[in-house]
Amino acid sequence: MTDSSVPPGGHRSGRGPRRKDDRKRRSGPPRGRQGPARPPSGDPAREAALDTLRAVREDAAYANLVLPSLLRERRISGRDAALATDLAYGACRAQGLLDAVLAACCDRPLDSLDGVVLDSLRLGAQQLLRTRIPPHAAVSAVVELVRSRAGSRPTGFVNAVLRRVGEHTEPEWVDRLAPPDALGRLALAHAHPRWVAEVFARALGSEDELGAALAADDARPAVHLAARPGEISAEELAAITGGEESPYSPYGVLLTEGGDPGDLPPIREGLAVVQDEGSQLVALVAARAPVTGEDTRWLDLCAGPGGKAVMLGALAAIEGATLDAVDRAPHRARLVEQATEGLPVRVHTGDAREIALPEERYDRVLVDAPCTGLGALRRRPEARWRRQPGDVEELAELQRSLLHAALARTRSGGVVTYATCSPHPDETTAVVAAVAAETGAEVLDTPALLPEVPDAEAVSRVELRSAPSPAGGPGVQLWPHRHGTDAMYAAVLRAP
Repeated sequence: MTDSSVPPGGHRSGRGPRRKDDRKRRSGPPRGRQGPARPPSGDPAREAALDTLRAVREDAAYANLVLPSLLRERRISGRDAALATDLAYGACRAQGLLDAVLAACCDRPLDSLDGVVLDSLRLGAQQLLRTRIPPHAAVSAVVELVRSRAGSRPTGFVNAVLRRVGEHTEPEWVDRLAPPDALGRLALAHAHPRWVAEVFARALGSEDELGAALAADDARPAVHLAARPGEISAEELAAITGGEESPYSPYGVLLTEGGDPGDLPPIREGLAVVQDEGSQLVALVAARAPVTGEDTRWLDLCAGPGGKAVMLGALAAIEGATLDAVDRAPHRARLVEQATEGLPVRVHTGDAREIALPEERYDRVLVDAPCTGLGALRRRPEARWRRQPGDVEELAELQRSLLHAALARTRSGGVVTYATCSPHPDETTAVVAAVAAETGAEVLDTPALLPEVPDAEAVSRVELRSAPSPAGGPGVQLWPHRHGTDAMYAAVLRAP
């Protein structure tokens, strides 16, 4: 899922045994800190990018949390902030491709390199292959970074490796290094692990759209805002922010200019939140799904950090309903409380499967389940290299148990919306099919709830044929290359 997923764990790609000289040369954050408070330098953008790469490699940090903190701490803005963002996120996103090229240009294994050297080589390769920065400027800047961090000794090696990298363009390196099969080539060309490309092809039903899907997933995503229902319209929000109204969500706005969206007055005043349009559509599905009888008791079982809870809470206020929001982590529950202040939302901390709640049964329930996050890889640059195929089985078991718990808390005739920010069939259609078969719940025609999205049904029906689904309607599967959203999935079940 997008705004309430558990942090990705597991493999730390590119991290080999740390050598003694690496420990001695460590610069940047001690473990547990997001970023070092380094003094200003003549190259603040690359300094911030390099420190972000180091935190990701050493501390399993998240680039989209580390870098903004560094930019604020060091008062980096404007063009320098934009450059730091492009370099740090780009190098994290393309790590597998960059490492393949660097391995071809090095006379020693990458995991034997000093950490500063490895991070600097990735930063340099990103500039040489995936930006318009002149090669001589890119190499020179990285060599100076290495000199300032690790001394003069490794600068000759870094200079030689980066000059080899710059002898060919990115497409030329792909031609030299790609596997012979089409899927493997696409995976390397668009900087995805092969297994993720295989998952995308399976979810799409064929490899026909795979190149477009991977390319969209490899691109830097746009920033979407969600207007708070009842407080401000999308038209008004677009006028204030200079953005454009989103094509599908009636509350969505697409920002067309850079900068920190947190500085926008509507965000500071609580009139809007930063939220991908796909997440907005999931919240709309949860609010629109038809129930029989009373419709005043709503429940968000995996609410942190609160993006969908804000949307549901605002819609509940309009409909005269109350929303109970649950999250297991206390700090995430506090974020939900802050985000939903002033709305008819009661926040609870505990395990969604066991916690005692004010109502025994609810009219509508949202389960935005923890997942691999494969649908939001473009927003989490390093995640694609951390996730492993083995993560799916454990998460799918959790997802099934959460969906069972949601149905148990739903009255007869009420509805449960199951959602994940993943297109993996084992986390989407397979979960819904299994739980529906075990409980007798009816799978509703979810695409009918989103008439704004013309091709959601066609995509989801392709998936449905590949899963042992019970009779009933399909779910909705969104895609970056089709809809410009994260690859969100949603399906609605009517409680038996």
